[in-house]
Amino acid sequence: MPEPQHRLEAVLNPSSIAILGASGNPERIGGIALDHLGRLGFTGQVFPVNPKYAELGGRQCYPDVESLPTAPDVAVLALAAEDVLPMLERCHAKGIPAAIIYAAGYAEVGGEGAVRQQQLVDFSRRTGMRIVGPNCMGLGNLATSAITSFVPTFRTFPPDDRSGHVSLVTQSGSMCSDIYVTGWMMDMRFRHFINTGNEACLDFSDYLDYLVEDHGTQAIAGYVEGLRDGENFVSAATRLREADKPLILLKAGESERGSEVTQSHTAALAGNRAVYRAAFAQLGVMQARHTVHLADLAYLSRFQRGKRLGSRVVVASISGAMGAVTADLLSAQDLELPTLSQACQQKLLGSVPGIAMVCNPVDMTGQLFSRNRLATEVLQTIMADDVADVLLVFATGSLYERIAPELIEVAAHTDCLVAVIATSGSADTKRQLEAAGIPVFPDAARATEALGTAVRWAEGSARTAHWRALRKAAAAANTAVSPPPARADEHQVKQWLAKFGVPVGHAEVVRDATQAKAAALRLGGPLAMKILSPDIAHKTEAGGVRLNLGCDDVAQAAQQMLDTVSAAAPDASCGVVLLQPMEQGVCELIIGVTRDPCSASP
Repeated sequence: MPEPQHRLEAVLNPSSIAILGASGNPERIGGIALDHLGRLGFTGQVFPVNPKYAELGGRQCYPDVESLPTAPDVAVLALAAEDVLPMLERCHAKGIPAAIIYAAGYAEVGGEGAVRQQQLVDFSRRTGMRIVGPNCMGLGNLATSAITSFVPTFRTFPPDDRSGHVSLVTQSGSMCSDIYVTGWMMDMRFRHFINTGNEACLDFSDYLDYLVEDHGTQAIAGYVEGLRDGENFVSAATRLREADKPLILLKAGESERGSEVTQSHTAALAGNRAVYRAAFAQLGVMQARHTVHLADLAYLSRFQRGKRLGSRVVVASISGAMGAVTADLLSAQDLELPTLSQACQQKLLGSVPGIAMVCNPVDMTGQLFSRNRLATEVLQTIMADDVADVLLVFATGSLYERIAPELIEVAAHTDCLVAVIATSGSADTKRQLEAAGIPVFPDAARATEALGTAVRWAEGSARTAHWRALRKAAAAANTAVSPPPARADEHQVKQWLAKFGVPVGHAEVVRDATQAKAAALRLGGPLAMKILSPDIAHKTEAGGVRLNLGCDDVAQAAQQMLDTVSAAAPDASCGVVLLQPMEQGVCELIIGVTRDPCSASP
């Protein structure tokens, strides 16, 4: 039996589209999407609906939704807000499973708009219809040209037959367009163009969930103002990471003023900045600083797979000055510039006449013009030193064109990422390098910023994979682990965590001076003693902590602590203490929990 389709297949990969409120004017909202579908070659069925026309764009135009010959996969509603809900009822009666709503005037304006949006939510729950928006600019499957968006961007920057590996998901139509254009100018092509609008019925995470299973999507670039369903986002981001699909997000509303603006834009609450940053770090989300950074990270993701992407970078430059500048930029990203070995440096000095800088960065100078394959010799010598995870080459103009074939040869024999900074050069050469797995950046600052973020993501992925394996192994060995008691003390919680692979220090529970002395002899000193009670959160304030105790001191200290805490907290359960060795050479860590109402599940 065929696998069941994802519930968003009808909106993100439709084979038939109805445009309700279609227009013969390609400059009007109801005419732009119709124009896109005809001009860009969508091969599915298109049904314009408007009683004013008998024909639009060479297609039969239908007077109403009831007269359509079949129920399309999705209906695009280019209608005023007050006309939307009645039309949705008619679409549902026709059997149309999904709809896209352009209209604004919903929760983002408050008052009656919020009531109108709740009516959409109630309708969707009652009927099961998948509703995109409202207050959105539509979608675009750029692989099939199923473009249901009214943004005119696709006229100036049309998709072509080159398949894109990155899908865009944004909570803003204009931002989706801006990122698309930024990538297009870098000669990138995208796969999906998704803007979610107010997310009345479909959450940002629902689209991520679809893209996890979309085989053509290898990475996701997104813009978020606030996440309405934290639990779904965590689930989708986790699945993306397990599928090795980088999720790259630009988060707005990190300033007080930015937070205010997002609320009026798409009715999104920006949420706690610290919560988002911590969640993104834990989930392996790359957080972009601005739109160009976002596009650069999306571009770089194409070249990361199968590469050893680490923090050690060797720079080879045709310009000593640019080598120094690049070194500074890499250092600012906390990336390492390892010094090449003496043997490697001597070999470079013998290869390139007059070379001055060979430790890292390496100044290749214009001498690369002097002998064929000199660049290959230099770069192979560097790579043979085995100190680099990334080889970053600066070249420009005719020298860039000259050494491109040699860069391709070197990259073919290493699992390190080879990247190029080229401030000028032909588009054909750039495409040849990219086809060989070599990213080409137009600027050193952009290259180093993208590399810094990508390296931190790769290192975080490795740590997460390690802990995921530990948790999985622990869960397999403890399939019937019960949760700790509702009123658990410190020792009970630690023992429960230990069953899932969390390392905890050794400790013993003692109830009186005699037990304390015996435990001290087993543990050895110096020792830490703490009151053990589910009722006392702040032990120090109740006199429930003693540090650096010797073995001979614990018996008296235990009795004193029990007496002191009983007097300070007479209603607390505090008849035992916890004894454990003092740890040395580690930092003290206090863990707190914040529940952010903006990103919590409803």
